[in-house]
Amino acid sequence: MMKIFESLKETEALRVSDGQKIPFLTNSPSPSRLLVLLWSQLGDFDSLEYAWWLNKKSAEIIANNITVRAIGIGDRNSGLKFCQYTDFPQENLFIDPDASIHKKLGLYEGLTWKIPALNQSQNAWVNLMLMCAGIGSKGTLKEVLRGYTGDKKAPQLIGEKEVVETNILPPLKGSFFNLAGGETFQRPFELATLRLRNMTEVLNNWKTYVPDAAYLTQRGATFLFDENGELLYEHRDQGILGFAENMSNPLSFLSFDS
Repeated sequence: MMKIFESLKETEALRVSDGQKIPFLTNSPSPSRLLVLLWSQLGDFDSLEYAWWLNKKSAEIIANNITVRAIGIGDRNSGLKFCQYTDFPQENLFIDPDASIHKKLGLYEGLTWKIPALNQSQNAWVNLMLMCAGIGSKGTLKEVLRGYTGDKKAPQLIGEKEVVETNILPPLKGSFFNLAGGETFQRPFELATLRLRNMTEVLNNWKTYVPDAAYLTQRGATFLFDENGELLYEHRDQGILGFAENMSNPLSFLSFDS
């Protein structure tokens, strides 16, 4: 099997910032490390949550001279909407409309059960619902539960004065979650509230985020390379909400403080 870095160098994808189809790693600076993210659908919980963590740790990423490049499933409009919502840089996000690089690297497709009476998109929906229930999706139910019960191994996610708008619940101030169990760690319902905000964002803009539902179950991966293209770390997602080896601190493999 061809080395992962060489496969990525040979990959062309549409860059969100200008709509150009170019080599994925073109014009990359010379970083101390290169973080490559293969995201699922740009309207997927995992993609949105991963981008949130990158934004939260952006200062440390810059300070450590780490370049970030991501490929997500969708189209340019999906990418523009995703970047607008998450603040992920448009010039660092590329589009793979049919998950071709995911397939090339052998990433987990998720459940692919086929019901003869349904078309490809309808089958993908059925499989996605089964995965949300934990079938063929390792760790999903445990991770959903963690969002509600809290996690003392994880950092606090919402600042005390920060206000979260979900468009379903009343606006919630970060200090509100102290009532559920304290501060300085991930409080009960805190992560679930951020996920609810992501869900309402996607459902309100579904056709933009998911122009083709055929790839709803496709999972992603994380690859970290040194300046010579040698693989330092990889994580291949095995289920929904399984985008990191350590979900309490998804970027801990970069050796940042919590």
